[in-house]
Amino acid sequence: MPGNKLATYRAKRDFRQTAEPRGTLAAAKSKRLRFVIQKHAARRLHYDLRLELDGVFRSWAVTRGPSLDPADKRLAVEVEDHPLEYGDFEGTIAQGQYGGGTVQLWDRGYWRPLPGTSPQAALKAGQLKFELEGQRLHGGWVLVRMRNDRGSGKRRNWLLFKQRDDAADPARPEGLLAEDRSVASGRSMAQIAAGRGKGPKPFMRASQTSAKPDAKPLLVAASGPRSRCRRANSKPRLAPA
Repeated sequence: MPGNKLATYRAKRDFRQTAEPRGTLAAAKSKRLRFVIQKHAARRLHYDLRLELDGVFRSWAVTRGPSLDPADKRLAVEVEDHPLEYGDFEGTIAQGQYGGGTVQLWDRGYWRPLPGTSPQAALKAGQLKFELEGQRLHGGWVLVRMRNDRGSGKRRNWLLFKQRDDAADPARPEGLLAEDRSVASGRSMAQIAAGRGKGPKPFMRASQTSAKPDAKPLLVAASGPRSRCRRANSKPRLAPA
């Protein structure tokens, strides 16, 4: 069940300090598998690729972001499964919390494995070929687990690269990465960090009501006998690179 798959996700987070979803709400039903890519300014800027599968998001942190050049293979570190609710999260995770930094919904849409392919079996074998139909990324992609990590049970490193098709663009391999606008709210990273502009429009939730633009960790614990959670007045800052 998704709840069991999210044990590691929940253990790493203090939901009194972060506005990230707990993973307790059901996502809107979809006949197609969904994906999101979140631009994440944590200790180092990276892009989180999340593929819906078996009720959760299988997730990889792509260290330099996706490249449109098929010859350019990008390191993708597999991380814990995330709840489907996370596909609508855009905001700032407080410094000192796991993954502290600003998060932008950089791309989202639908994905599918190659016809006749079981994605579960492909991931277990260490090679998944799939197609994206997003607002920015399209066409075929490949995730390959690095040889030395197969069966190690420790940190799982993969490589993400573009397949050779009409959506490939070797002349502008990183052209899309320069686009600093959320596909869900139209905001830049700076606007999200400041809590300005419109909140993101939902993609995973059944509700079509946009989230608040300041969907970031605003709760801090006060000390003393009257201790309770209150809103923080300090401005959010990006986590150091």
